[in-house]
Amino acid sequence: MTRAQLSPLPAYFDRYINRTDDVDVHTALLIGLDELEHAPLDEWKRIRDRVYAPGKWTVKDILQHLIDTERVFSYRATSFARGEAEVKGYEEDAYARLAEASRRTLDDLQEESVALRRSTILQFRSFTAEMLKRRGQGFKGPYSVHDIGFILAGHQRWHFGIIAERYLPLDRE
Repeated sequence: MTRAQLSPLPAYFDRYINRTDDVDVHTALLIGLDELEHAPLDEWKRIRDRVYAPGKWTVKDILQHLIDTERVFSYRATSFARGEAEVKGYEEDAYARLAEASRRTLDDLQEESVALRRSTILQFRSFTAEMLKRRGQGFKGPYSVHDIGFILAGHQRWHFGIIAERYLPLDRE
């Protein structure tokens, strides 16, 4: 099943899913892995810990957020695939604050992101077609295991887009 065949799209998460290519979920996750492996770290390093507005996350915070979100949603995918009907949400701002991403390097965050995405790819390969269809109640409504794979791929693209649009110009100031 490709992204265009997902129906209905989960209302809150459609903004992420629609950022993915119209491919199957495994390919979407592999494309995301390639984008992680080839992220422009040298450009991001020049931004340092600058933010485009007060109270916004740094690039390191964003990468840590992607890691945390991938772990949370991978758990949700496993939960739904195994028949659980509901999972709790998480407070992303508290996670970001408590993660202390500023103490880490961008190289370290990228390395963890890549390893985690590889694990997610293997996880999704393990799901049968029936497991991918299973749905559960999560933050902002119901969605399927299949949806989660596209959410993860699109969520990364969403944040990489924000870095390109709002953070990279900081290097030119």
